[in-house]
Amino acid sequence: MNKITIIGSGNIGLSLAKGLVKSGHYPAEAITLTRRNLLALEAEIAAGFRASDNNPEAVREADIVVLAILPQQLRKVLEEIKITVRPEQIIVSVVSGVSCQDVKDVLGDAMTVVRAMPNTAIAIGQSMTCIATDTAEQVAVAQVEKLFESVGSVVVIQEDLMTSATALCACGIAFFLRAIRAASQGGVEIGFHAHDALKMAVQTAKGAADLLLQTQNHPESEIDKVTSPKGCTIAGLNEMEHNGFSSAFIKGIKLSAKKAGGLYND
Repeated sequence: MNKITIIGSGNIGLSLAKGLVKSGHYPAEAITLTRRNLLALEAEIAAGFRASDNNPEAVREADIVVLAILPQQLRKVLEEIKITVRPEQIIVSVVSGVSCQDVKDVLGDAMTVVRAMPNTAIAIGQSMTCIATDTAEQVAVAQVEKLFESVGSVVVIQEDLMTSATALCACGIAFFLRAIRAASQGGVEIGFHAHDALKMAVQTAKGAADLLLQTQNHPESEIDKVTSPKGCTIAGLNEMEHNGFSSAFIKGIKLSAKKAGGLYND
């Protein structure tokens, strides 16, 4: 059984830890969580997780070390743990805009580093996580892949696509949530109470996503099934397109990708 240390027990770190335990693949006592204020981890400690406010000590016995911190915190943390990390450990970075080489520049080129980009749906075991590496062995990549498959779906990609993955999958959660919110607001305008409109929009969005996942059909083929000549669906779609719906969505993803690429250096 691998021992895991998660440095940075914020939303992503805690969600990963709880997801691993919920999946049945790891007991809580195999996972160490670090945080400067241990009082914030009282519930997790009560649930059986180990906790520490000492990063160097927390990584000493770990097989896998997950860096779940903000880009601006990374260099300080790497400088702290470089005295205790070992080449046989796997370092998993979920830090946006930070390359494997950026991590190895501090910890040393002998370290095995794999990047992962989950999203906040990790909290319910529905993350879309992309993972990538530069020189890590396939066995290490497979271990990280298995780790994140316990909390959602995983795609292994080239490292130069990781900032794009950040925009499409991590930032993308917010984009789709905003689309659902807009749909619910439209529902209110055409006569529904707010709570009903939101429920209807959420379930319709979930149905659309599940439809594609289960049928493996292209979105346009499913759109064609609900657009009839001179019908209300095509009228609504065309009105949205005339007002830049697809264009705005695409531009937003491109801008987020550009921003994500500069987070560490900025």
